[in-house]
Amino acid sequence: MSIITASTTVAAPPQRVFEVYTDLAKAAERIPDIKSLELLTDGPVGQGTHWRETRVMFGKEATEEMWITDFEPPKGYSVEARSHGMLYETRFDFEPQGDGTQVSWTFKGTPLTLGTKLTAPLFGLLFKGTMKKCMTGDLEALRQVCESDGQS
Repeated sequence: MSIITASTTVAAPPQRVFEVYTDLAKAAERIPDIKSLELLTDGPVGQGTHWRETRVMFGKEATEEMWITDFEPPKGYSVEARSHGMLYETRFDFEPQGDGTQVSWTFKGTPLTLGTKLTAPLFGLLFKGTMKKCMTGDLEALRQVCESDGQS
């Protein structure tokens, strides 16, 4: 199992930050590494929302289906995906910090098959740096949106 964490402080209240982070319809506009995002469920974003996301990973486009497993406005939410014998769990937490918000992102990969259990240690070493860079880039892009006057 590999756990990666990243965090940032955003000069915006938790409600604003939560709204920006969960506005999946605008994710591809806001996050440069996301090439497309297709919502697969109707209605407002919440627990059970399912989508297909294509982003650049390891220099190539990768498409994954994801879904929200926990939704606690404006405190946080959790997302899961299963791919290539792995369970990926993501948690975003939004804590008030003065007039702003401390955003914490935890990403965990758990091997589910014998093959991924055997290769997880090596792949984890290669994956950790790339994933941390991806997380940091996403956090920065969303911080800028949250702090913009245009409320984009």
